[in-house]
Formats: sequence, C-alpha cells, structure tokens
Amino acid sequence: MTAKEIRDLSADEIGTKLRETSEQLLNLRLRKQTGQVEKTHELRNLRKTIARLNTVLTQKQRVAKVAAK
Repeated sequence: MTAKEIRDLSADEIGTKLRETSEQLLNLRLRKQTGQVEKTHELRNLRKTIARLNTVLTQKQRVAKVAAK
C-alpha cells in the first residue's frame, strides 16, 4: 500500500488497516520462529506499511488539531 493510497483513507480506516497489518506482522513473526515462512521479505514490507500508516495518521491528526484551533 502506497502513501498516496493511505492518504485517501479516513483516520478510522487507517486505524483499522494499522491493526490488521500489525496482526499480520505478529502472525508472520510467529510463523518465522517455527520455520514456516518462505517469503521473509514480507516482514520488511509489513513493517514499512505500518510505518507509512503511522506517518499518515499522525499527519492527519496534526491537521485536525490545527484546524480545531
């Protein structure tokens, strides 16, 4: 998911995606520990997606905070 796609989502949708992606990362880490993961690059992709989601969410929260003043 690109940053542009994430910016098109609402803050609630971003929060939902963030939870889903975090759960996917947790499950992938657990599977990695048992040796069931063949595509280890997916771990890095999920971490980057989580970072993008957090960045855009923070930006939206700051804009909302400034607009409220």
